[in-house]
Amino acid sequence: MAASKLVVRFDLWIDPAFDAGLARDPEISLRVAAVRGAREDAWALLREARVYHVSPARNELPAHWLADEPLLRQCPGLLCVSSGGAGHDTVDVQACTRAGVVVVNQAGGNAAAVAEHALGLMIAVSRRIAESDRKLRGLRGFSRESVMGHEIGGKVLGLVGIGHAGTRTAALARAFGMQVLAFDPLLSTAQVEARGARAVDFSTLLRVSDIVSLHCPRDAATQGMFDAAAFAAMKPGALFISTARGGIHDEGALHAALAGGHLAGAGLDVWEPEPPPLDHPLLALDNVVATFHTAGVTHEGRRNVAAMGAEQIVDLLNGGRPARLVNPEVWPLYARRYRDTYGRAPD
Repeated sequence: MAASKLVVRFDLWIDPAFDAGLARDPEISLRVAAVRGAREDAWALLREARVYHVSPARNELPAHWLADEPLLRQCPGLLCVSSGGAGHDTVDVQACTRAGVVVVNQAGGNAAAVAEHALGLMIAVSRRIAESDRKLRGLRGFSRESVMGHEIGGKVLGLVGIGHAGTRTAALARAFGMQVLAFDPLLSTAQVEARGARAVDFSTLLRVSDIVSLHCPRDAATQGMFDAAAFAAMKPGALFISTARGGIHDEGALHAALAGGHLAGAGLDVWEPEPPPLDHPLLALDNVVATFHTAGVTHEGRRNVAAMGAEQIVDLLNGGRPARLVNPEVWPLYARRYRDTYGRAPD
């Protein structure tokens, strides 16, 4: 009897393109577990799974469903953990690598959506759009000049990270006439320039940028990267934008920089935790535009990510090497496990 090709996901919202993409391969079966249902029912499915397609958002999953070492111990047949987004905050990549489990993500699938949202936050903060909206709904007697903002054209944009979303953001920013700088320690100067920005070091980016926008992953190198010292090093009157991940910036330090007048405003799509409490100090500031981690959440972006996820899983289960492999060092061990499972080596 041939080994199964079972994919398991939880019943969180996902674009129908994912299920439809898997259904095109008759050898692959998909089972959907209830995230708030009986744990043992979900464990029964996961223990038989070859692929666990997991939400990338920690706030959506109870801790026991994170793809970490305890879960991997319970699921010895698991070959792949597939993140349903570009990030993989819900996955312990090192634990997966030790277990011979491939980790894949959907990097680039919602890059256009994230870039548009980042530019939208820049414009909303710079032009004081949200502040004007709130006042117009509840006040009279204020002047147009009292909510006068600045154009972003001609300003210096500093990107922290210039991957898929950062590259798209750079292109949009140039269309607005902005000068684009980028700091990305994972790329060479030539690679940064090929993606549409001038490579600079971190201190230079902070010192000269009129707007700083985060497009980096949250990991050991970036956790807490924007602390009080980093905000103090930013250009007086600059704007801070993040569509990356909560925890990269210190929210208390950002509030102090804004309330004290050093920074002119912030556009925040990400929080720690998500959603932030209603009495969060940043939400009380007029010069903060806040959204609920929706930068990549568009109909188009979600459909792209879902379709990419299904395509990558089908390819992997049929012996292919995934295009968006997060832990390439796992491949020799994974290849042996795949051969032991299906009787042939992967491509």
